[in-house]
Amino acid sequence: MKIITVLGAGIMGHGVAQLLAQAGYIVRIQARRETSLETAKKMITNSLKIMVDKGMLSQEKMEQTLDNIKYTTDLLEAIQDTDFILESIPEVLETKLDTYEIIESIVSEKTIIASNTSTFPLKELTQRAKHPGRFIITHYFNPPQLVPIVEIAKFEKTDENVVKVTYDLMKEIGKTPVVLKKEITGFIVNRIQVAFLRECFNLIELGVCTAEDIDIAVRGSMGFKWAFCGPMESQDLAGLQTTQAMVYNIEQDLSNTREVPKFLKEMVEKSEHGIRSNKGFYEYDDNGAKAIYTRDDNFLDLLKLIQDKEAKKEKTASAVKNKQCDSLKIVRKKLV
Repeated sequence: MKIITVLGAGIMGHGVAQLLAQAGYIVRIQARRETSLETAKKMITNSLKIMVDKGMLSQEKMEQTLDNIKYTTDLLEAIQDTDFILESIPEVLETKLDTYEIIESIVSEKTIIASNTSTFPLKELTQRAKHPGRFIITHYFNPPQLVPIVEIAKFEKTDENVVKVTYDLMKEIGKTPVVLKKEITGFIVNRIQVAFLRECFNLIELGVCTAEDIDIAVRGSMGFKWAFCGPMESQDLAGLQTTQAMVYNIEQDLSNTREVPKFLKEMVEKSEHGIRSNKGFYEYDDNGAKAIYTRDDNFLDLLKLIQDKEAKKEKTASAVKNKQCDSLKIVRKKLV
C-alpha cells in the first residue's frame, strides 16, 4: 500500500490525512472547494508545529509529512491508482452513494473503501455497491490526529482480509483499533457518550448543577481515571460488590428519556452552536481558536505521557526477556 486517498478536508479528513502522511504514505486529500483545502493545509501545518515544539516530531519529519500530502479538488485525480480510500464527506446518504458509484467505476477491485460515518450502517452504504465486500467503517474521534481510538465496523459481506488490512493500517499509523463483533448504531463510544450525556442534560434540567459544574466534576473524577484505567477495569479495582450496590441504589432514579432536551433544542434554534457561533454552554470570542489550541496542547501532553509509558513498558518487557534468555543460556551450558 503506497497511495491513500482522503475524501473530505474538514475536521476529520485533514486530521486523518496528517496521520497517514506522518506514517510515510503518499496522501491525496480531496475537497470540492480550494478554500477548504487551504484551511486543511493550514490546520495540518499548525498541528505539526505544535508537535515539533513539544519535541514529539522533528522539523525534518514535519517537512516530510507536508511533502507527502497532495491537495486536489478533482475527485477522479484523487482516486486514480489509489490503494485505500477514506471517505469523510458530509453525512448525506445520497451524496455518499453517488460518490461510491464514481469510485467503483474508476478504482481497482482490490481498493478498500472505508467510511468515517457514525450514522449509516454498511448495509445502507453498500446498497448500490458492485463489490460490497471491500467496504468497511473506520470511525475516528475529534481530533483524529490525537485521539488514539478508531472503531472498525464490518458487516456480513465484509471480506475478512479487508478487516485485517484495515486493522493493520490503523496500528501502523499509531491508532488503537477496536473491531466491533456486530454492527450497531453509534458503535461503542457514541452509544456510551449519548447515555452519559442524557444524564448530564437531566442534571441540568433538574437544576442540580450547571454545565460548568459537570465539566469540573467529570474532569476531576472519571476523566482523571479513565485515561489509563477504563470504566470496566475501574469497577474491578473498586470492587464489584460496591458497583452492584451503587447501580442498585441509583439506576432507578436515572433519566430514561428518549427525547432531546428542550433547552438543547432552544440553544440550537437560537444558533448557539458552540465554537461555530461563539456561544454554546460557554462563550467564545474567536470561534473557539484558543479553546481548540488549549485542548490540543493538553491532548498532546497526555499522548506524550501515554507513549512514554508504553515505551518504558516495552523496554522493561524486553529487558526481562533478555534476562530470561541469558539465564537459559547459562543453564544449557551447565547441562552440557
